[in-house]
This record gives sequence, C-alpha cells and structure tokens, in this order.
Amino acid sequence: MIILGLDPGLGTTGWGVISAEGNRLSHIANGQLKTDASEELPKRLAHLATMIEAVIADHAPRSAAVEEIFLNKNPQSTLKLSQARGVALMIAARAGLDVGEYAARLVKKAVVGTGSAEKAQVHAMVQRLLPGAKIAGPDSADALAVAITHAHHLASARRAPGGPTPGSEPH
Repeated sequence: MIILGLDPGLGTTGWGVISAEGNRLSHIANGQLKTDASEELPKRLAHLATMIEAVIADHAPRSAAVEEIFLNKNPQSTLKLSQARGVALMIAARAGLDVGEYAARLVKKAVVGTGSAEKAQVHAMVQRLLPGAKIAGPDSADALAVAITHAHHLASARRAPGGPTPGSEPH
C-alpha cells in the first residue's frame, strides 16, 4: 500500500510517500511544499491545495495521514496552521483517500518509542527505518514519520479484527 504522510503548515508543508508491505516499509519520495508569505491567505491556501493535489497525482497513494495541530502561544499562528491542515484533509478526502489523523506525541511514540522525543531523534529514526532516503528537511522527516505511524496502525488494525480504526486512538 502506498501511504502519503503530511505535516501541514502554511509556510511549509512537509510530505512523504512510503510503501508498506506487511511490516516492510520503503521510501518512495518526500519533499516540502512552500507558499509565498507575501501573498494573501486565500491564494496561499489555494496554492497549497494545488501542490498537494499534484503530489497525490504523481504518487497515487491509497491512504493518507495528517499530523494534528498543537497549540502555539500565538493564536494567529494556530489559526493559520489549522487552515493549512484543513486544506490537507480536504484534498486527501476529495481524492478518495482514507485519512488517518495522529497527534505529534503518538507519532513520536510510534517512531522513536517515547512521546517526548526530540525532532532530531524522530529524523534519525525515520532515516533508520527508511535507509537510503534523502530527506528534504525537518518537515519532510515529520511527514514520513506520520506515514510510518499510519502504516503501523493499519497493520495493527488488520491483525486485530474489530480493532480501532487508524487515527482513532486516544491522544
């Protein structure tokens, strides 16, 4: 199964595409989608939507996973992040993908083993789980971590009939 992971942001949205065959994961692609801070918000969101659509068209994932937002000290930043996340969710759903949503702590725990892991630890484990992958930056590493988390949860759900649906675990 091809899985798209997204780490949404208005300025930079990280994306990563992996293949999951049972417990075997392999890297397909990753990158960063950037919007121009000098443009108006509606144009930035529209541009982000177009770029996510292009990633989906290029890689034809069957499933997607999006990181949930965390609250910033700046409410305006949280609002903009929420809007970018909404675009990511809408485009994935509109493409007919099953979408999982995961809290950052859950992603860190799934990839590193502890929910309080540092970004550098997440990046290092993603590199270890996807050997040979050239990771475009921290946002891409986070997106790949979200995709890996989704793959693990899909595999667990398949092994446990009637188990939780991906992304529905408590955060």
